Amino acid sequence: MHVMADPRVDEFLHKAGRWQKEMSLLRDIVAGIEELREDYKWMHPCYTFNGKNVVLIHDFKAYCALLFHKGALLSDPEGILIQQTENVQAARQLRFTSLDQIEEQRYVIESFIRQAIDVERSGKTVVLKKTSDYTVPEEFQRRLDESDMLREAFAKLTPGRQRAYLFYFSTAKQPTTRESRIDKYIPKILDGKGLDD
Repeated sequence: MHVMADPRVDEFLHKAGRWQKEMSLLRDIVAGIEELREDYKWMHPCYTFNGKNVVLIHDFKAYCALLFHKGALLSDPEGILIQQTENVQAARQLRFTSLDQIEEQRYVIESFIRQAIDVERSGKTVVLKKTSDYTVPEEFQRRLDESDMLREAFAKLTPGRQRAYLFYFSTAKQPTTRESRIDKYIPKILDGKGLDD
């Protein structure tokens, strides 16, 4: 390991459950790249270049993964990087379910990491969709028009929270489903909370 170990990452891996061996191997691979610094953010091992987040090791029930913070900018001719949900704009994942899979893809993993460092070095950024780029479903627009309190509460939400609501409301195909989603989440909007808060 070339990168200076962060004791919080040691503790994270020591307490890890199902994916402990896989995440330890991923750490060894990532930490072998000298330009990165090991940190601990969002309760997971995070690797930075000049203070900028490059890649995060994280675990889920069905897999563990490397999350590239600007993964949308990486060249991926094989199409193996995964966009977690349609709402995720910049990050992309490489998912793993076994030690063998990680060993087999070691060269690919290292090349993605080096590419991610190059992206960070270049100063490139992912152009994120603005809230105004999202369609406001007519059912929600009607509610906003009818209630000054709702309109003001929605305007006070962070742009990310606004986008999450608009995306979630508009993905319902049926008007009745859109109405019920809106009804369910209006109290959260009025409380200044996001979709997942």
